[in-house]
Amino acid sequence: MTKNKMSIETEIVHGQGCEYSTHMDLVPPIHPTSTFIFKDADHGAALFKGTEEGYIYTRISNPTINLLEKKMALLEGGESAAATSSGMSAIAAVALTLAKPGDNFITCNSIYGGTFALFNKHLRDLDIEPLFISPPDACSKELINDMINKKTKFLFMETPANPTLDIIDIKMWKSVARKRKLPLIVDNTFATPYLQNPLSLGADIVIHSATKYLSGHSDALGGIIIGSGNMINRIREEYIFHYGPVISPFNAWLILRGIKTLALRVKRQSDNAMSIAQWLQKHPAVINVYYPGIESGPGLRLAKKQMRGFGGMLSFEVKGGVEAGRKIMGRVKLALLAVSLGSCETLIQHPASMTHSTYTKQERAKAGITDGLIRLSIGIEAAADIISDLENVMQV
Repeated sequence: MTKNKMSIETEIVHGQGCEYSTHMDLVPPIHPTSTFIFKDADHGAALFKGTEEGYIYTRISNPTINLLEKKMALLEGGESAAATSSGMSAIAAVALTLAKPGDNFITCNSIYGGTFALFNKHLRDLDIEPLFISPPDACSKELINDMINKKTKFLFMETPANPTLDIIDIKMWKSVARKRKLPLIVDNTFATPYLQNPLSLGADIVIHSATKYLSGHSDALGGIIIGSGNMINRIREEYIFHYGPVISPFNAWLILRGIKTLALRVKRQSDNAMSIAQWLQKHPAVINVYYPGIESGPGLRLAKKQMRGFGGMLSFEVKGGVEAGRKIMGRVKLALLAVSLGSCETLIQHPASMTHSTYTKQERAKAGITDGLIRLSIGIEAAADIISDLENVMQV
């Protein structure tokens, strides 16, 4: 192996693969222990002081969890990473480290419904105010800059956004954040490190719901935070160590296993999604298709600049609104009616009544989430079979 930087596909498979192997294991072992034994009292004291490296307690560190963290820091190009129990716990850890009562932050209207609820309800209850910007305005450097005041502590975005697939300009947002000396946080769950690396575009912190594409098999919950060593240490010490949203070693191991096939899965899902988006565009029952890669899409130019592909998520709106969408979701056979995303199987769901039911109707309108919007998480099945499944239930 040369010292030259390897391709992302090779890093996904080999990066950090056997660091903690003691018996030359091809597959890293799971360390399902809550606590670790000290050699003697001096050893224990040195570990607590931080003058010697080692393990104390799994809420603080664990070899299996650390391997996942190092893998994700490598794939995202960060100095360090922290794994948490879920994507939502990762977002909460970052937000509650950076903002305190009386502070505010800038974010987009179109974000995951759980994130929206955390920001709009629970952080407000703590006197931390989210300042929301609607999708078209999120492209205006001037409007974003005008929203910032002395109480603003960070900027947060998803790109592509859930469920509208809006593409947000990371470099432009970072130019505003840098001018005002604020950290920029990017939720990279939809894109994955295979398709997009926000840190290389100027972001300070990248967050993933590892439950989704990183795991890839809907069998593990987890979250990942990636950034500078100083920032990750701060998040650990101010939030994770004491609030305790720690991923289990077994879930960390499952996600490590899932990452091995990330490139293969996302490439197949992206190819399938493009074929399905193009087919939906021509269907007489469809009003709009939202996918970054379609020629008529407003985000195509920017997506080509900051992504290496367009991903496996798409949304579309059908004639007849909610009732028409309900019929489609109730009749599909191959696509499974379920929330979440990034699975090997194609999943279909209705954002307004499911993942984004935390929004009021007015809030959904501001975010561009219509009542008739259907979201698809495209799987690795044959694209022709997914299209056939949809065609059978979308008769005009």
